[in-house]
Amino acid sequence: MDDKQFQLADDFLRRFASALRSAQLYSAGHPIIARNIDALVAGVGHVHASQPTITIGIVGTEIVVGDVPIGKVELLGELVKRMQLAGVERVAIDRGVSKEEIAGLVQTLASIEPRRIGEDRPPELPVFPHIRLGRIQVEQRVEESLADTATIRRMYDDAVSVASLVWESAKTERQPDATAAKSMVDGLAQAVAQNRTALMALTALKSYDNYTFTHMVNVSILTMGQARGLGVDGPLLREFGMAALMHDLGKVQTPLEVLNKPDKLTDAEFAIMKRHTVDGAEMLRRTPDIPTLAPVVAFEHHLRLDGSGYPDGVKRPTLNICTMLCSIADVYDAMRSQRRYQQSFPTERILAVLKRSDGQQFDQHLVRRFVQLIGIYPPGNMVRLDTGEIAVVVKAYAPDPYRPQVRVLFDRTGSRLDLPYDVNLWDVESGQDRPSSVVAPLDPADYAIDPLALM
Repeated sequence: MDDKQFQLADDFLRRFASALRSAQLYSAGHPIIARNIDALVAGVGHVHASQPTITIGIVGTEIVVGDVPIGKVELLGELVKRMQLAGVERVAIDRGVSKEEIAGLVQTLASIEPRRIGEDRPPELPVFPHIRLGRIQVEQRVEESLADTATIRRMYDDAVSVASLVWESAKTERQPDATAAKSMVDGLAQAVAQNRTALMALTALKSYDNYTFTHMVNVSILTMGQARGLGVDGPLLREFGMAALMHDLGKVQTPLEVLNKPDKLTDAEFAIMKRHTVDGAEMLRRTPDIPTLAPVVAFEHHLRLDGSGYPDGVKRPTLNICTMLCSIADVYDAMRSQRRYQQSFPTERILAVLKRSDGQQFDQHLVRRFVQLIGIYPPGNMVRLDTGEIAVVVKAYAPDPYRPQVRVLFDRTGSRLDLPYDVNLWDVESGQDRPSSVVAPLDPADYAIDPLALM
């Protein structure tokens, strides 16, 4: 940032702080507030004349614009405080922002109240079309009990929100928000280490509303889950999670009509789609604070061990272990996810894809370990048993993925049990008067229950 840009940024932050102060001191509609909002709108326009997005972040107790710290903490201290109270560590204001949006942002920050003792979550914030608020979503250390499914669910939801921020920053600024991603992956890595079953069960939720962002989070969790099973831990596990989270970021440069096309792509469209591996690797290679593993995985994740896949003309005698784990997770999650134009596939069909071409595309040792990790019927899935009873899968059983541990919820007549009971299907012989096998997976929506709450 040159001297002129520094002066513009400094002036903008002064105007922001003044508008915030006046909104705190005077009642709504006061002319002083209106004058300060007008001045702030003008300051935003000055910066937008030379760059499409104004990015404001908190580093320690300092405010930075772009990558440059702006001093005068005594002047900007209240702005820092209000952002921290809101749980916001980053604000991005895109070109085209309206005066009403800017006034709404100022009023939102001015009206934030300090959190009460025991209130662990920051307040809900409004959504602005041209303003993105980067929440401090997932703390590096998770203080709550990770045995609590509600805590795991909240962590997962927060991670999806961070993924959307990472995607949008990559789209608008051509660099993903590495700070937000790192904080989120650190939390997920801790959860993978402490309660892998519950966290991986959340990845089985079949929703297409936020497919792009849930897919990012799911692939990261599934990759770290596999890596943890191989003994990967600590900083390296987090690098695996970061690389998997960002494996598809090159798609921010793929035209939407290609990316979201429900029908089969033409050869020309598929050629455009395949560019995302190169685009993603280039973007990540240029982004500070991104693990060197990330551009490797972005480039390789559609390559296969038998030399097929893409980028076209690229062959590797071997692939990075993180690439291989990420590729398995990528195919699995894409096929089992329900989207507007695709029903989810059962696990058996997905595993058949992972084993096709005589097992030459994917490392079959890793595929077998993946099956042992998730089971044929993964935790959180509802299933019908051979006795006609209905249950939720609680835990996969590695020696026999077809026979998991289940919690029976409905009896043979379809009546809901007052006291559900657990059965280890691998312990029960066929023919006994107890369920011994799964007959078919079921859709929990048909029973109006949340299977995760019953695990």
